[in-house]
Amino acid sequence: MEFFSYLAAFLLVKRLQKFLAFSPLRAKWMSQLTLASWVVVGICISAIIYLHSGWPSILGGALLLGAIWFADNEADFQPFNSFIKAHLPLGAASILAGLTEVVAPKFYDKYDNFFDFAIIAGFVWIFARWATTKKQREEINLVNQQNIQLDKLVAARTAELTQQKNELQQTLDLLQTTQQQLIQSEKLASLGELTAGIAHEIQNPLNFVNNFSEVSMELVDEMEEELAKGDTEEAIAIAADIKQNLEKIIHHGKRADGIVKGMLQHSRASSNTKEATDINKLADEYLRLAYHGLRAKDKSFNAEMITHLDETLPMANVVPQDIGRVLLNLFTNAFYAVQEKQKTAATAYKPTITLSTKSIAAPGPKGSQNIEITVQDNGTGIPDSVKEKIMQPFFTTKPTGQGTGLGLSLSHDIVVKGHGGAINIDTKEGEFTKFIVTIPV
Repeated sequence: MEFFSYLAAFLLVKRLQKFLAFSPLRAKWMSQLTLASWVVVGICISAIIYLHSGWPSILGGALLLGAIWFADNEADFQPFNSFIKAHLPLGAASILAGLTEVVAPKFYDKYDNFFDFAIIAGFVWIFARWATTKKQREEINLVNQQNIQLDKLVAARTAELTQQKNELQQTLDLLQTTQQQLIQSEKLASLGELTAGIAHEIQNPLNFVNNFSEVSMELVDEMEEELAKGDTEEAIAIAADIKQNLEKIIHHGKRADGIVKGMLQHSRASSNTKEATDINKLADEYLRLAYHGLRAKDKSFNAEMITHLDETLPMANVVPQDIGRVLLNLFTNAFYAVQEKQKTAATAYKPTITLSTKSIAAPGPKGSQNIEITVQDNGTGIPDSVKEKIMQPFFTTKPTGQGTGLGLSLSHDIVVKGHGGAINIDTKEGEFTKFIVTIPV
């Protein structure tokens, strides 16, 4: 039975070699373990030939326990610690059996079957632990392989997500650029709406200027004739007429100048500088400009414009070109709604736009005031299903190509975010739409 301890020592060395076969420690230990295996074989052969009466078992057990002690104290073999210590029962049984045979041979001969059983059991226990360890290592290797696959999948997914993030960032940049372009297009579109109305509005004062200039030229000729005759009284009377004409020319010239300045103010980028503004004057001017802008496209269109402007309205501290854009958008939408309804309504239908302004008390400190601007039309109205979406960017009820869906969105941002006001809608489909703009004074 002494052979089992040597065989176990030999197999332990070989098993450690196999464990390290694919390890970075292979180069360090492979030659030493190979030498150790041959040493075990040599000692085994020598012990069997030259030793008797239990000493081969004692030497084999000591050799096995020495190998266990050495491997247990080497950090490189710590992962195999449980398998290595599984050899302890066999080493102890071999030494005990050998010592008993040397010290008490009669006792050993009487119970040698028990000693043999202990040695065989120790050897079987080694293989049982080896099988268990092998299964555990296979499971560990499987887990390691799965972890490697998982790491690869995570790396691939991370790369994919990074690429998607970059693509989304590019898309976001493109959308932001497109949004800026659309906002600029909306501003240009509102400027286009103004152009036709401005052309009509500016034509009236220019006609007055031209007519009074021609009349004044004729009066100057008459005055020269009267002066040549020596009739100073008549010349003075004519001079008074010329003075009146010049006053009218100045008045209408200033009117034309105001329209041009308004156009330039609307077309240039907002400076976000608030200034005291006459809301009545601003609203009335943009109402007429919007109306004439639509009539320039459709000469057959006519609408009644009703204004209820509060003459006691205080000056409002606003950005005039921004509020002008809001009003122009509301008026343009109102005229569009009544024009669309007129196409299908009975002949008795009369398109009507009502503009109202009034001063109302504002929440907060006593004496605070708000200005309320109401734009109402008797047009097509807004369905309840889209009423909540009407202020959303890019949402429009107009046919494709007739609206960007930014007008009311920009108006909402100007009034609410830019001026701390509010813009509300009251509407009934097929009957009317009312926009109520509230602006702090």
